Amino acid sequence: AEFATPEDLVRFQTEARAAARLEHPNIVAVHDAGECDGRPFFSMRLVEGRTLAEVLAAGPLKPRDAAACLAVIARAVHFAHENGVLHRDLKPSNVLIDADGRPHVTDFGLAKWTADGSAAGPTLSGGIVGTPAYMAPEQVSNRRGKPSPASDVYSLGVILYEMLTGRPPFRAPTPVDTLLLVLDQDPVRPRLLNPKVDPDLEIICLK
Repeated sequence: AEFATPEDLVRFQTEARAAARLEHPNIVAVHDAGECDGRPFFSMRLVEGRTLAEVLAAGPLKPRDAAACLAVIARAVHFAHENGVLHRDLKPSNVLIDADGRPHVTDFGLAKWTADGSAAGPTLSGGIVGTPAYMAPEQVSNRRGKPSPASDVYSLGVILYEMLTGRPPFRAPTPVDTLLLVLDQDPVRPRLLNPKVDPDLEIICLK
């Protein structure tokens, strides 16, 4: 884009490269990437439907439906991990639900290569990257460790929590306050917000 910063272009190129190497039925595929008239572009598989965030705007899902949806998303993310890619920004708005109700993971703009088992690749001046309510503690503070596949698993747990309760576990008026909750607080048990949640599913979600 005309007003894109160098960091924006790096993220754009990273997303294209990361998604292009991930051929999976529940990951939105990138078909081509390049530059046209000095402007970067990439073309992706069209997924007609809504984002999971749009679905959840109407309220929580039935627990069994939430578990089934999360299982598909988790397998897709596991495939990415097996191919050396962390997503780092998993959230409902980055999950597309197609016309048949199947979820598809998209937006690898914060992805990192992890071929050696550790986070590597471009960062935004070493700063915090991600969406506060869905970030693992190690994405907020390097005192908690380095981002790893477990960081994406944490975000999957947040997504499941929101599917079960209609809200993420940590939400505050400002992003900074949300990050502080992520670092210092324990979430309210899902069954206290939605008694219909199965106890075993609650344990899985909190784990």
